[in-house]
Amino acid sequence: MSNRVLLESIVAKIGNGIDAEQIDQPSDGMFPISRIETIWDGVIDFERVKYAQVTKAEIDKYALQSGDILFSHINSPTHIGKTAIYRSDQPLIHGINLLLIRVDQKKCYPEYLNYYFKSKNVRALFRARCKKAVNQASLNQPDILELEVPLPPLTEQKRIASLLARADRLRQLRRTAHDLSDSVLQSVFLEMFGDPFRNEKGWERIEIAELIRSGDTINYGVVQPGDDFPNGTPVIRVGDLDNLDKDITSLKLIDPKIEASYKRSRIVGDEILIACVGSIGKIALATEKMKGFNIVRAVARVPADYSLVNRLFLAAYLSMPIIQDFFQRETRTVAQPTLNITQIEETPILMPPLSLQEEFAGVVARVESLRGRMGESVRQVEGLFESLLNQAFNQI
Repeated sequence: MSNRVLLESIVAKIGNGIDAEQIDQPSDGMFPISRIETIWDGVIDFERVKYAQVTKAEIDKYALQSGDILFSHINSPTHIGKTAIYRSDQPLIHGINLLLIRVDQKKCYPEYLNYYFKSKNVRALFRARCKKAVNQASLNQPDILELEVPLPPLTEQKRIASLLARADRLRQLRRTAHDLSDSVLQSVFLEMFGDPFRNEKGWERIEIAELIRSGDTINYGVVQPGDDFPNGTPVIRVGDLDNLDKDITSLKLIDPKIEASYKRSRIVGDEILIACVGSIGKIALATEKMKGFNIVRAVARVPADYSLVNRLFLAAYLSMPIIQDFFQRETRTVAQPTLNITQIEETPILMPPLSLQEEFAGVVARVESLRGRMGESVRQVEGLFESLLNQAFNQI
């Protein structure tokens, strides 16, 4: 057994970052600055930083150093305790929304500690220790510093970290291959139909409001779903949209008396669902199995007339990065970004012949089938990595 020490005994620095104004696009003299989204996938993502004007003194104080660990101490309970390690030549300023942990590298190898933070038992411990509020949780520094860390010699720490890094690289490669399918679909779409805004190919272009089936409308859902209600009506939230095609058994159940007031947002089973708050523009397809379910206020249902437009074509069209950017632009002018019904109704839709739409839908179906198989491979690799991660620290 290795020596177990408190995290506090191996930390050289812990603290919040700079509270500076952050903007999307840099100008001269600005530096990239971290935010919660910067470590969304457990690594430093320079595509998800913002930019800030900082003085030399602030750079000296807040610029990340190699081996620094960014720690999500204010987040939803699911993401509390998420970490990423900084190993880059690209400068990055430590922003206020993440905690910085800098270890004494004579005692602890940073990658070893970063992987320890990611282990199942540690993440569970942090979730148990955090203070919960509505849709948010927080961890204070004393609760983090009281974590017990198994601390073998530095050579053993580096060996364990190296083994886990190799498994992690395999995991990231599988994820990347899976995600490439999105760019494949975008390339095929642009080749077949061109840019939806420039419309180089001269297709008829209409607004999505013209595709809504007769007697129906685009609707938001339930305003206040309340607590889980035994044997209640399933309701679809923004966070459910990613997994609707895989799992509908864990949806929140609401009081049927509340749901009864929202008949117009009740799922028929063939709608396209769009996130209007949070992950704005995220798309999912309702299915026959969801008939009778409802949606929350942050989700809209789009009941299109599929004699006018192919369903898979329309869903893929709305998922295209160029349309997603359109949704984002439409919501940037308000303090709380929200995609409203009018903005959805005015979304421009190219209308190539149905035969071409169906041809593209066939490509979508084949890519989705391939992505499903790749997704299973990703899940297997993720499971293997988690098992290896936990085994590495349970045996110390």
